[in-house]
Amino acid sequence: MERDNLMHGARSALNHDSDTRAWAETWLKEKTRSDNTQMSDEEFERYWKYHKPEIMHAGAAEAMEAWQQSKK
Repeated sequence: MERDNLMHGARSALNHDSDTRAWAETWLKEKTRSDNTQMSDEEFERYWKYHKPEIMHAGAAEAMEAWQQSKK
């Protein structure tokens, strides 16, 4: 339940601040790309296009934590 509350708070924050959302999207895309090095750039862009919503949802809390760490 704690993780659900954290994710909900992170998603709300991303939905209200477009600059933070853009930063989080870029961060998650780079992180996902580093996890999928076997894909060509074209394959990855196709993968990102279709999986971005679920990746953004699942990674919201982690991205917000990374964003806060980048501000220190």
